[in-house]
Amino acid sequence: MGGVSCTRQTTPAAAALAVVLLVMCSTVSSCPPSDRAALLAFKAALHEPHLGIFNSWTGADCCNKWYGVSCDQETRRVADINLRGESEEPIFERAHRTGYMTGYISPKICKLKRLSSITIADWKGISGEIPRCITSLPFLRIVDLIGNQISGTIPSDIGRLHRLTVLNVADNAISGWIPPSLTNVTSLMHLDLRNNKISGPIPRAFGNLQMLSRALLSGNQISGPIPESLTRIYRLADLDLSRNLISGPIPSSLGKMAVLSTLNLDMNRLSGAIPVSLFSSGISDLNISRNSLDGKIPDAFGVRSYFTVLDLSYNKLSGPIPKSITSASYVGHLDLSHNHLCGPIPTGSPFDHLEASSFVFNDCLCGKPLNKPC
Repeated sequence: MGGVSCTRQTTPAAAALAVVLLVMCSTVSSCPPSDRAALLAFKAALHEPHLGIFNSWTGADCCNKWYGVSCDQETRRVADINLRGESEEPIFERAHRTGYMTGYISPKICKLKRLSSITIADWKGISGEIPRCITSLPFLRIVDLIGNQISGTIPSDIGRLHRLTVLNVADNAISGWIPPSLTNVTSLMHLDLRNNKISGPIPRAFGNLQMLSRALLSGNQISGPIPESLTRIYRLADLDLSRNLISGPIPSSLGKMAVLSTLNLDMNRLSGAIPVSLFSSGISDLNISRNSLDGKIPDAFGVRSYFTVLDLSYNKLSGPIPKSITSASYVGHLDLSHNHLCGPIPTGSPFDHLEASSFVFNDCLCGKPLNKPC
């Protein structure tokens, strides 16, 4: 009987399969050429003269040590762009400076279809608009563009980004209204629009943002009332609407919110009485100064009243300082100046550690620390 040969024969088909597998493995191990081309087009629209953060953007594999670029481990598609102009990373420490970059955010960034986060923050000189096309990126969770000179409006169809958890465009020059479609982004947890040129009202359906924990809208030209629906956001802990043109009364339901701890409404056009609920709530930092609030300060303080900051200054409040303030668990900074208050300043805590500046420019307050006899 003839012997059986143990030599493996390589057929043409097997050789072709090996080549295909080799190409596939090589492709999976590096980023797709389309992602690399999109990143280079994005880079071409920007100019960073001092740090050289784009010097590492060389070679065929944009997933391999390209500064600020991260890829999905399985697909090797670009998932995150994280470029911050203020950082403690060695490239900044060696230069002994923060970053400065000019140019604009190229719409080519939207070619990165698996993008999960875009952070291009604190570069001071980046201008242009937010690319409209970012609303076509279905996996986008984080948009952080704080601290630039970006203008234009927030994309009107931003409500398409159903996975978005962070929208931070603070400290820019963005104008226009808050898009009503934003209230469709029910996954949103952090909204920061501070210090822009945003106008118009807060959308009436703002309360649809049930996952929201921080809503920071200060330093704009937002007008109209505080929508009642906002007070139904169970998770909202920090609400800052200060330095706007907001009018109407303060909704009493703000004081009934479950976890609200910081409420800044100062420098608006709010009117009417201060809701009693604000003084028996969980709010610890309350600033409603520089409005047109009138009536008396509610005599509603108690053991649940704990204020690190309580600022009611520059309003039209009248009547006496309520004696129940002395029963509050804690009052740190208190400012009642520039009102129409009258009568004796209560004694005891917290009044024994306050200065005269907390009470000046009222109609007829007397007692310590003003040193006006009653």
